[in-house]
Amino acid sequence: MKLHELRAVEGATKNRKRRGRGTASGQGKTGGRGMNGQNSRSGGGTRLGFEGGQMPLYRRTPKRGFTNIWAKVFAEVNVEDLNRFEAGTVVTPELLREIGLVKQVKDGVKILGEGTLEKKITVQAQRFSKSAIEKIESAGGKAEVI
Repeated sequence: MKLHELRAVEGATKNRKRRGRGTASGQGKTGGRGMNGQNSRSGGGTRLGFEGGQMPLYRRTPKRGFTNIWAKVFAEVNVEDLNRFEAGTVVTPELLREIGLVKQVKDGVKILGEGTLEKKITVQAQRFSKSAIEKIESAGGKAEVI
């Protein structure tokens, strides 16, 4: 079989309905829209979620809480992820971003204390958890708040 001999499987393609092309076509005159009413008109129909005037579901359900638009968003990195750096490295948020440990540095980076650290490195970040500071310093490194 050659590329120019390829054909679609029988029944895989159908002709589209050509609406409004005369009464003999079966979709002529009203074009399959029926007689009168909102949906027969151009631009007719209702918006998404409309329930015929009944209070729609998205307005009936109770709403709780709010989103604090001033909340600071920190990218989180665990101590065990810092083992990929060589001893003596100064780890900064920009370096974490370059390597791909952090996708976006929005309001800064927070170092969390999950796992263990085996190398002596200096870590610079906006925030540290208490356990992260302990683990970094027990490995002989430094935790510096920027």
